[in-house]
Amino acid sequence: MRRIIEKKQTRKEDDTMQSIHMLIGGKRVAGEDTLPVYHKATGEQIAEVATAGEKQVRAAVDAAERAFYEVKLSPYERYEIIMCAANLMRERREEFATTLSAEAGKPIRDARGEIDRAYQTLILSAEEAKRLRGETVPLAGAPGCAGRMAFTIRRPLGVVCAITPFNFPVNLAAHKIGPALAAGNTVVYKPASATPLTASLLCEVFQEAGLPAGCLNLIYGAGGTVGKLLTADERIRMFSFTGSVPVGKALHEAVGFRRISLELGSNSANIVHEDVDDITWVAEHCARHAFVNAGQVCISCQRVYVARSIYEEFCAAAVEAAENFRSGDLMDVYTQIGPMISEREAERIEEWVDEAEDEGARVLTGGNRTGAFYEPTVLTDVTPAMKVVAEETFAPVFSIIPYDRIEEAVAAVNNTRYGLQAGVFTRSLAIANYCAEHLEVGGVIIGDGATFRMDNMPYGGVKDSGIGKEGPAYAIRELTEEKLIVLNVEA
Repeated sequence: MRRIIEKKQTRKEDDTMQSIHMLIGGKRVAGEDTLPVYHKATGEQIAEVATAGEKQVRAAVDAAERAFYEVKLSPYERYEIIMCAANLMRERREEFATTLSAEAGKPIRDARGEIDRAYQTLILSAEEAKRLRGETVPLAGAPGCAGRMAFTIRRPLGVVCAITPFNFPVNLAAHKIGPALAAGNTVVYKPASATPLTASLLCEVFQEAGLPAGCLNLIYGAGGTVGKLLTADERIRMFSFTGSVPVGKALHEAVGFRRISLELGSNSANIVHEDVDDITWVAEHCARHAFVNAGQVCISCQRVYVARSIYEEFCAAAVEAAENFRSGDLMDVYTQIGPMISEREAERIEEWVDEAEDEGARVLTGGNRTGAFYEPTVLTDVTPAMKVVAEETFAPVFSIIPYDRIEEAVAAVNNTRYGLQAGVFTRSLAIANYCAEHLEVGGVIIGDGATFRMDNMPYGGVKDSGIGKEGPAYAIRELTEEKLIVLNVEA
């Protein structure tokens, strides 16, 4: 990875190990310990990264705070830097993609797709730097205010902490870092321990783009340790976190009155009404969105409620789609599914499916594990209390559940502590409108699955799925303070 990597000798004289340092105040910094990074398909160690202790965390916040007060970039200069970083990422697309494939276990075509999305997310963020605006306040319409005028402006918060997950480590980092920098904030960035290599590449392109030292600082380490150090530092004015519900809730409690944005996942549902034109296409569509990225997507298709009259046909088509989903070499462009992020996670979903079977569920296809690889799996005869239904599977597993009335399907979708997105397949305007009004989720996708997401749309959930919205234009509202200016023109 160009100049950011030092070569450290291993036991064999001819072998080298990539050793990657943190980035603090524009300089590469060693840590108090190191963390190994493994190729998710082969299990081979491919790198080690320096991990932060109290000293490094404090130094990162120091650097970010200093840069916030000392670096003066105009909105247009911020636009230029972010756009330059986006273009550098595009130029190094293959380097980003192959690194992402290795550290996250993504098939190469999915890895390339994520880099393409991150490129667009940075472009969207850059454009928002030029669009920071307030609004006029119609004071003249209030009694006694004829001689006053008012307007609002948006000002950056200060130091922002971005904590990102392993499943989309580049694009979700772009969703946090891009808008934060566009708004004029500085950033302390802590990526998931499983996917630290692309984080270093991302910081490198920002450096090459001319981002001043201290505006973006990268630290590595276990969330339980580094997260506590970060939340204890009152100088951090906002936290943007994507991850699990327990960690998100603990983080929310720790930050107190400071701002926070949480994207915490879901057990996303789709409703397939009896009037769909092509049952096979819908079943294949749901299966694809259940298995892509090994099911490790917050809006992965997990529950599918199917009208009873088309239930058997849908099940048969879903099974066929699952059995045709192709595994193999991650660097093969035809490979559709890779391993899960770790063998431990594959063992977890294996236990959940076995437990569901013991409680009466049927495995229509799949259900087998080899190391970190778990087969695309379709279940039926499940109940709402089973973990594969009630919790977020975050694995290539989905359940098909019949319903008789649309009201029954909507109630079943809502019978959960999550509420990120839901999909509805129907040709009926009345059914679509009923679902749009009554589904308790942050986004209702009509004519497509719950997994649909474009990076310029507002994205976020309700209930335990989180707080706040992603999407650069929407995130930037939460990354700025709205300040009121009142002018007494008659004074």
